[in-house]
Amino acid sequence: MLKRRLLGAASLFLATAASAAGPIVIHRDPGCGCCEQWAAQVRAQFGRRISMVDDQSRATFQRARGVPTSLSSCHTAVIDGMVFEGHVPIADMKRVLAQRPKGIAGLAVAGMPVGSPGMEVPGRRGDAYVVIAFGPSGTRIFARHQV
Repeated sequence: MLKRRLLGAASLFLATAASAAGPIVIHRDPGCGCCEQWAAQVRAQFGRRISMVDDQSRATFQRARGVPTSLSSCHTAVIDGMVFEGHVPIADMKRVLAQRPKGIAGLAVAGMPVGSPGMEVPGRRGDAYVVIAFGPSGTRIFARHQV
């Protein structure tokens, strides 16, 4: 009985914490359609409001957030203080947010690989791609994906 009460209280706390979290802010190249598709997947998985900003000077925003130029894509999201550049898979985002590894400011998927979240093409096999962690300690491979 006590175990059930504790689990119930923990579930209530986690649900309250998730709903109390702020909006997810995404800066994108103005009018980019794939960003909308990626944002819809993020909204569905995180259950939070999305604020989409058409940003003519996104490169300045990227530099201010520490995104390496070589990892640039079409949108930059900020979630709970971490930065996500490009079509990063939601599972990787959730993992880094839960772990908060030291020296990592965010994750990036450079370019716009076919098959990555928001870049799905029906009937076409996706490209292999890597998710790169970046931050004060440099860059490293965080995950590899073959779709």
